Amino acid sequence: MSHMTVTENLLVAAHDQVRANPFAVVFRRPRVRRAERAAQAEAARALEFVGVKGKEDLDVSSLSYGDRRRTEVARALMGNPKVVLLDEPAAGMNPSETADLGRLIDEMKETGVAVVLIEHDMNMLMSVSDRVLALDHGVKIADGTPAEIQAHPEVLAAYLGVDS
Repeated sequence: MSHMTVTENLLVAAHDQVRANPFAVVFRRPRVRRAERAAQAEAARALEFVGVKGKEDLDVSSLSYGDRRRTEVARALMGNPKVVLLDEPAAGMNPSETADLGRLIDEMKETGVAVVLIEHDMNMLMSVSDRVLALDHGVKIADGTPAEIQAHPEVLAAYLGVDS
C-alpha cells in the first residue's frame, strides 16, 4: 500500500472497528466520527510505539526500508492484538535496522503481545526468542530455548552442515 500515507496504511487495518451502515458513514453520524477519531488516536499511538512518529503524512513509498517495515508492524498492532505473526520481518534490513527491529519485538513482548516470528536471521531470532521451533524442509527437528536449539545436533546438521 505504498501509494497511501503512513496513517492511511494503519487506518486500513482499523476499518472493521468503524461499525456503521452506509447511511451513517455517508452522513458522518456522531458514532462514525467517534470511531474515526479513536482509530486515528490508535494509529498515532502505534506509530509512536514503533518509532515512526512525525512521518504520519508521508507516502509509505518515500520511507526508508526500515521505516516501511516498522509501519507494517504498526499496522499489525492496530486493534491491540494478543498475538502478532511476523514473517521474516528482518529480510532485506541492514544490521542497524535489524537490531532496532529486535528491540521493537522485545518491547512488544513487554506489553503482553505474543510474537510468533518466522525468521532466517539467526542472531536476531535467538536474541528475541523465548522458545524456538526448528524445521528442516517443513519437518520439526527441535523445540526448546535458544540455547538448546543452538546446541541441538539435528539443528547443527541441518543448518550448519555439522555431522551429529
